[in-house]
Amino acid sequence: MPVYCFEDTHGEVHDRVFPIGKAPKSIVVRGKKAIRCFAAERKTVQASSCWPMECVASGVNASQAGELRDYLAKSGVPTDVSSDGNPIYKNPRHRKKALKARGMFDKSSYI
Repeated sequence: MPVYCFEDTHGEVHDRVFPIGKAPKSIVVRGKKAIRCFAAERKTVQASSCWPMECVASGVNASQAGELRDYLAKSGVPTDVSSDGNPIYKNPRHRKKALKARGMFDKSSYI
């Protein structure tokens, strides 16, 4: 479900989740009315805000961390791997290459 933004009279933006097409024009937050803010909904988060990223979903067992590190290096995508076995991707392009080297892909990826 999408996240909708509402701005109160003090300029504070509040996020709420509603089904598509079911978001109200305003909500009440701590007794004060907040009106839907389309400008806040259109703002994007900078891509660099979450990188480097430790990916649990594409991780391996902790005992296989060294094997994964070596495999990715031999595949031409040197990647740090945490002691828990989770690869640490430097940026979106590095992540895509490392996943591809392992025969994996992200269905929700934007690249």
